[in-house]
Parts: sequence; C-alpha cells; structure tokens
Amino acid sequence: MDSNYQADVVVVGSGAAGMTAAITAARSGMKVVLVEKSNRWGGSTARSGGGIWIPGNDVLAASAGIDSIDDARRYLHALAGDVVDVEKLDTYIDRGPEALRALCEWTPLRLMWVDGYSDYLPELPGGRAEGRSVEPRPFDVRTLGDDYATMEPFYTKTPLNVVVTQGDYKWLSTGTRHWRGPVRMLKIAGRTAIARLRGQRLVGLGGALVGPLMIGVRQAGVSVRLGCGMRELIQIDGQVTGVVLDTGEQLIAKRGVILGCGGFDHNEAMRRQYHRAPAGTTYSLGATANTGDGITAATEVGAGVDLMDDAWWAPSIPLASGPWFALSERSLPRSLIVNDRGVRFMNESLPYVEATHAMFGGEHGSGAGPAENLPAWMIFDQGYRDRYVFAGRPAKTPLPQKWFDSGALVRADSIPELAVRLSLPGDALAATIARFNEFARAGVDEDFGRGASAYDRYYGDITNKPNPGLGVLDKPPYYAAEFVPADLGTKGGLVTDARARVLRADASVIGGLYASGNVSSAVMGHTYAGPGATIGPAIVFGYLAARDVVEAASR
Repeated sequence: MDSNYQADVVVVGSGAAGMTAAITAARSGMKVVLVEKSNRWGGSTARSGGGIWIPGNDVLAASAGIDSIDDARRYLHALAGDVVDVEKLDTYIDRGPEALRALCEWTPLRLMWVDGYSDYLPELPGGRAEGRSVEPRPFDVRTLGDDYATMEPFYTKTPLNVVVTQGDYKWLSTGTRHWRGPVRMLKIAGRTAIARLRGQRLVGLGGALVGPLMIGVRQAGVSVRLGCGMRELIQIDGQVTGVVLDTGEQLIAKRGVILGCGGFDHNEAMRRQYHRAPAGTTYSLGATANTGDGITAATEVGAGVDLMDDAWWAPSIPLASGPWFALSERSLPRSLIVNDRGVRFMNESLPYVEATHAMFGGEHGSGAGPAENLPAWMIFDQGYRDRYVFAGRPAKTPLPQKWFDSGALVRADSIPELAVRLSLPGDALAATIARFNEFARAGVDEDFGRGASAYDRYYGDITNKPNPGLGVLDKPPYYAAEFVPADLGTKGGLVTDARARVLRADASVIGGLYASGNVSSAVMGHTYAGPGATIGPAIVFGYLAARDVVEAASR
C-alpha cells in the first residue's frame, strides 16, 4: 500500500467487532481496509468459547421456541441498571437479530442453540433459565487456505485435547456420572473420526466463529493487513479522516474509521491505573496485542471513556502455563472457596464476573487498598477428583506434580494440615468445612444459596442429590487450588451511542469515528447477561457502525 492509501472505511482490529464491521461495509459497496496489530487475526474472539448472546435471533426461534424480545429487554434493563444508556440497550435488543442474520447470510457461519445454558442471572425479570446463547458449529479450517496459518489459536488446550463445543463441555466436566457424559464422548469421538475420514481439520469454540468470518471478509473483497498497529488517528476540523500506522503510513478513510481493536488487557500502565492488584497483564486471557491503542488514540482526539475500573473477569488457577479459567470447576460438589481468613465469602457457582467482584470484596477492580477476599483458595477432596474433570485433567488421573511445585495447588492428608500449608486459621477452616458439610447433607446452602439458581445447576452434577452443587468434603487427601482475578478482556473503553459513534466527554459526536467490542465501554455495564454477552454486542455494534457509515454516505 502507498503511504497515503485511500479507502472508504478503515477498520482497526480483526476480532468479531472488526470483521463484522468490515464485512458489512464492504457488502454495502464500500472500499474497506482492515488492519490488525498482531501477526495473527481473530483477536480475543478466537481465544474465546465462541458463544453469542443475541436475544430473539433466528436460531433461537427455530431451536428453542420463541424468545420474547420484551422479556429480553426487561432482563437487560434490570441487569445493566442505569449504568448504560437506555437507547443503546434497546437498540441492541431491537437490531441484534438483524445483525446476526446478515452475518450468517454473508459468511459460512452456522450456529446452534446451547441447549439449557442459562442466562447468567436468570432470576431477574425477563431472565431465561433455558438460555439464549448460540454457538458456532465445528468448522473445517481447510477452507481458510493460507489464512489458517495466521489464525489466533484458542487460549489453551481443550479438555481431553479434542474438538468440543460449549454444549459438550458441560457433560465432559462430570465425566461418567450421568449417561449423557459417555454418550457425548462417543459423539465427539464419532465427529472426530468422520472428520478424519473426510480429510477435514475441525476447530470448535472461538476458532469456529472467526474462521467463517474471515472467509466472509475475503469474499467481500476487504483488504487485510496483519502486523500493522495504529499509532494515532488523523483528525481534520473535528472529523476523523484516517489513521497513522506504526510504520508512519497514513490510511485515509473517506467515510469513517471503525475501531474494533480490543481493550487494554496487556497494557501494564493502564492496568495499574485502573485495576487493583493482583489483576493485571499476567492474568489476562485476552489477545496479547490488546494494549489499549484504540482507547489511547481516541482519547487524544477528545473521546470520553467509561467503566475503566472493570473487566470481563474470569476466576482462574495460576498454572505455570498460564491462567486456567475455572468455568465449571467451581460449581461441582465436594468443593468450596475460602479467603485468607479461612471462610466462605460467596456462592461459588456465581457467574464469573460476579464471582470475581466478590473476590475483590464487591468492588469492580478499582481502588488502592487490598482486595477483601484475596488470596482465595478452592478446597476440594479426593471424592471430587474421583468424579470430575479438573483443569482439563480427567477424573481419577493424577494432577501434574509441577502444579504443586509451583504453589498453584496444595495437597494434604487432613484439613488441619491443609490449613497449615496454606497459612490459614485452622479452627476457622475446619468450622467452615463442617458448616458447609451440614448444608450439603441437607441440600440447602443457608449462607449463600449455592445451587438455587438455574445457572448454578447448569455446571453442577445433576446426579448428586439433593443439590447438584453441594457435596460433603470428607475423603482425604484434600486439595487447594489458588484462585486469582484473571480476565477475558477489559470492560472499560470509549463511550459510544446507539449508532456506535464515539462520543466526547460532553456527549457530542466525534465525526467519522466509531467503536465496537472491548475498545468501547461495555453494553452490559458492570455485569454479564449470559454466555456470549461480549461477542454479541461486538457483532451488533460492529454491524451498526458500518450501517451508519453507509447511511451517512447516502445522505
């Protein structure tokens, strides 16, 4: 490209937000260039579970019955409260199905309902215990051709190192406890065998989402440049007219610049400024190229920011290979979580953002003082290990010694010994476990209500009676796994309106500049609606940003 390359639209970032925006603009007749800082495309979307939370979409209507838009609206309003602009929430609900329908028409993306994967707070007005999340079907990456070599991989190996879907994961975690576990394993094995016979190379989760989107990008004629970071925005008379790359090249955007370049996950200075230790770059599962470049560049031209103290938190075990996001582990029986005082402080099965807020003591991640419930430890017994997958390791298999050598896990033959090894008050830990065991026998958690919510039960063990989330800890040896406040990406970012236009601190519009995904402040506010409630807004507002560019050009 020339040092002053001209396009109608410049899109920065290649995750769900950026690729959706690029496809939408190009399909509407715009000349589009997409730049990505990393040498890999897909961003944090590729590293994710690939779920999409967009109420009322066509897949839900076909597979899960009619999803009431009015219910979804009530739910999202109850969830986000007054933190997010009402018009923006309503636009997300009203335009979401349209955006996802268009994306599926323009790409080979094929989706399926995640049966029963509950909204995260289904007891709120309008919440849906049956779930609103859809996910991509396993995708053959051979169709990507040379692009597959530069696709961002999933953040870790999947359990049992096989291609799985979110729907599979629930049953894999409980192993052979329920007949559906072995049946699902056979299904996965059959899918793998058939793919090999056909010469396919399947991926699931986030890879199965970004793969079809990249095909859509290529088919739409979008010019893609990897390894091109954005240094600054070009602004003339208050209008953003392009970007300057790290190389010094200028990309002129005649119609608009759309930012979809992620949050500040791996910007150490920004993490120190806005978040409380030990949260930070070490424990972020977001793409390493997410260093807040879009936020920095936009604020330099006057953009406002919001929700900077929060993130898409993910309680994780700090293994030497990187944080292990403990999605299902916390909900299974014969386990509990305590703080450094040896006492429980939450319903361990809480959705992961809420669980980490509890680890911080109810705060979002900001503040100068120490976190109230950190360090935290998940305590479980051999009965747990005999039944359930833990951090990707099948039941009954030994946990790697290196996990214990690193201090991430501790093992002891008795609760008093475990307390000593963890430097916890022995009497407090013993009393906590004794009280928890009483709740487990009765089936009712009188302190925190674990197992009462449909979300709690989703990752529980339905064969465990009387409560799928409660089980007595009484079989030595006993284990403790450290829990840290990792994240899937940051929540804070640029303030945008219902058309994804970037706003100044006084709410005026910065002409020519749009943002979607984690570079913008979260549509969900301080919480999380359900599986895929990061990717859903990224898609919807990436689509709406491009649509606004197109409509403005026609006026």
